[in-house]
Amino acid sequence: MYESPSRSSRPRFRVVAARLSTMAMLLSVALVLGLFTSTAKSAEKLVAANAPNVLLVLADDMGYSDAGCYGGEVRTPHLDALAADGLRFTQAYSTGRCWPSRGCILSGYYAQQIRRDSAPGIKMGNRPRWAVLLPERLKPLGYHAYHSGKWHIDGAPIAGGFERSWGSERKGADWDRFFGTESWEEDGVKAPGARTDEGYYSTVAIADHAIQCLKSHRKHHGTAPFFQYIAFYSPHFPLHALKDDIAAYEGHYREGWDAIRRQRWQRMRKLGIVNCPLPPRDEDVVPSWNLKPDELRKRIGPGEAGRAVAWDSLTEEQQAFQARKMAIHAAMVTRMDAEIGRIVEQLKQMGAYENTLILFASDNGASAEQIIRGAGHDKAASAGSAKSYLCLGPGWSTAANTPHRLHKHWNHEGGIASPLIVHWPKGIDAKGVLRRDPCHFIDVAPTVLDLAGGAWPTTLADGTPVPPTPGLSLVPAFEKDGAVEHDALWWCHQGHRAIRMGDWKLTWRKQRKAWELYDLRTDRCETNDLSAEQPEKAQALAAQWQSILDGFVQDLKKSR
Repeated sequence: MYESPSRSSRPRFRVVAARLSTMAMLLSVALVLGLFTSTAKSAEKLVAANAPNVLLVLADDMGYSDAGCYGGEVRTPHLDALAADGLRFTQAYSTGRCWPSRGCILSGYYAQQIRRDSAPGIKMGNRPRWAVLLPERLKPLGYHAYHSGKWHIDGAPIAGGFERSWGSERKGADWDRFFGTESWEEDGVKAPGARTDEGYYSTVAIADHAIQCLKSHRKHHGTAPFFQYIAFYSPHFPLHALKDDIAAYEGHYREGWDAIRRQRWQRMRKLGIVNCPLPPRDEDVVPSWNLKPDELRKRIGPGEAGRAVAWDSLTEEQQAFQARKMAIHAAMVTRMDAEIGRIVEQLKQMGAYENTLILFASDNGASAEQIIRGAGHDKAASAGSAKSYLCLGPGWSTAANTPHRLHKHWNHEGGIASPLIVHWPKGIDAKGVLRRDPCHFIDVAPTVLDLAGGAWPTTLADGTPVPPTPGLSLVPAFEKDGAVEHDALWWCHQGHRAIRMGDWKLTWRKQRKAWELYDLRTDRCETNDLSAEQPEKAQALAAQWQSILDGFVQDLKKSR
């Protein structure tokens, strides 16, 4: 049964205490040896030498409940093992879209604060000079940083403090095809040639590079701490998966998205992850840029469906085709999980596993998008193969985001709720438990910097002011449920808006042009709009949303 976290007992903060104890020991040694004349940089490196390594793993368009440890039927044994030996946050949030989320997670700021997404009065552009990425903040503390996979942030990874990088920095026509290498680069240099055969799969290649970086790090830097950022494309469209991985799910989804959604919701309630009723499907809500139903059938075939309608209303041909699509989506997630397992095994082999903080999240909810881009879709190609171009679509996206409403792009829970697994054997005592602290991607950078022994700067070296991060360190939550409390969490994306203060959430869907008010304590699934019953509460939250935006606008006017 779902229970609200108790706030009656004080957390022990073992992680913080251990770090402070280490700092005290180092200071004592310095007194004895007369080393107080050492530079600040040297002292920072001494502290950082005892800090954890960090492995930040980000999935792309993975649903909140896809993983087994979050109630899904998709086989994710390695993620499940990390969750069983660590923490699962049930109220972690992204921005609801890929590029703003990536800007948040590596900077510690809301995307609009750093021009990585637009809002009224803010145009999207390059980050201000003071909005450096996390690797640059970790470098003075003795960390080495590596990037593998998707980028989607302004500038290049090497310029952002990463020592090595492999991925797709610049979009090409087929940048998101899993069997192609045309747009991939290593350390800023375009990869020679291009492969489009099915002997290559980007999810495997991303893990290969990450493992290569870890091996190189141990060889050249010994036990110095590292920050490894692994950004998989899986399970982003197009639905591309290895044949054997798809075969493992053959026939599994013929019962349909309504049954799968109901089963997930039941498991999630039993696990204590949610306590809300299962909301109805939003049959008429899809991205405005989706191909229209007639065009989908023309360009894909008669098995395609453009809306999240009742499964029983589909034809047999549609049901078979849709079941195949979800099997490919599941295969993509399972393959990503297997590659995460290989990376974890590398940590164990190099003796870094116990003192590595592993964070796993998804950049946004599952996608209802149905588009075709680049080289297009070959109707004769097998679903999931290199020449196919299929998207999950709103029916299965609704199931993947169970029990939350709507999808990637919206600021309802289905778009912004993310799984967040936190694993650190040396630093976290709790095993297999839930954390219900509402948190956001803006909290990742402050958390890592806190554990690294650093502090958020107030100025750059040239005196340029650095705004404080709106994020909070999640370290207290590693010890106790409910130990981290934000005054407010804020969202804005392409006309959608939301703010959460305590258990109250106000959200605006641009299609409706009206605020909706929800009490997430009992209605995380956003089924009971209270805006008409409590207009004063809605007005107060709306005013706070605007006040936060006004602050961002004013700060950016002062920025260089």
